Amino acid sequence: MNTIKTFLLMSALAVFLVAIGGLLGGPNGARGCFLLAVAINGAAYWFSDRVVLRAYRARIVTDSDAPRLVGTVRKLAKKAGLPMPRVAIIPMEAPNAFAAGRNPRTAVIATTTGLLNLLSQDELEGVLAHELGHVRNRDILIATMAAALAGAVSMLSNSAKWNLMFRGQRMRGTNPVVLLLITIMAPMAAMLIQMSISRNREFDADKAGAQISGKPLALSSALEKLQSLSDTHPVPINPSTAHLFIMNPLGREGGIAELFRTHPSTTERVMRLRKMSENM
Repeated sequence: MNTIKTFLLMSALAVFLVAIGGLLGGPNGARGCFLLAVAINGAAYWFSDRVVLRAYRARIVTDSDAPRLVGTVRKLAKKAGLPMPRVAIIPMEAPNAFAAGRNPRTAVIATTTGLLNLLSQDELEGVLAHELGHVRNRDILIATMAAALAGAVSMLSNSAKWNLMFRGQRMRGTNPVVLLLITIMAPMAAMLIQMSISRNREFDADKAGAQISGKPLALSSALEKLQSLSDTHPVPINPSTAHLFIMNPLGREGGIAELFRTHPSTTERVMRLRKMSENM
């Protein structure tokens, strides 16, 4: 299913860019944007994990750099029957974590320094097991690609906005209404890309993480801590990558944004984990 979603995601981006190219430059513009879509899709497939890691200045670490973190990931990966992923640390005080990569062999688990400082060992195991759950469930390719593609669409929107505000000689032949439509449609397209990453994958990763670590209550405790800090200390990150993290780093969502949030309710996640604990 995730393979099908990835194909549809790449196809949707190509169609969207070709349509925009046709509006701006006719047949030549459509052909140019088709080539651009091929390049973006290829780069997103092969390099999206590197792009995300670089965006957050994440550093790959070894046993000698972070023995507690790397040792815990190794223990949990063995329990999950997965190859040892790369492990990275993000220099960020806000506690959070994500998994990225194309498949289990190229996976990377990234945590912030704030997460390592905040959580107990059991809670850390619960969070890392959750991320390994994403790896085992094959969520990481579509999630990482969605981040890269949503970022590309956002850049297109920003470009159209600036062209609309400061139209130069070369833009005089372009209908300003078309540019206005692009500035409106592109963010909506980016949002739909993220919505294509089902919120159910977080529930599934919670379940897998609880099974791998054997500590559903520790994961629920970690989620409650992360939610509390996320509400009071949101992080001004690129929204196109928000769905990657175990907890939405942008803070509390309200109003109409609640309908399009990238993560399920933490209250419901905690409730499901506590029920799992009772049944285990």
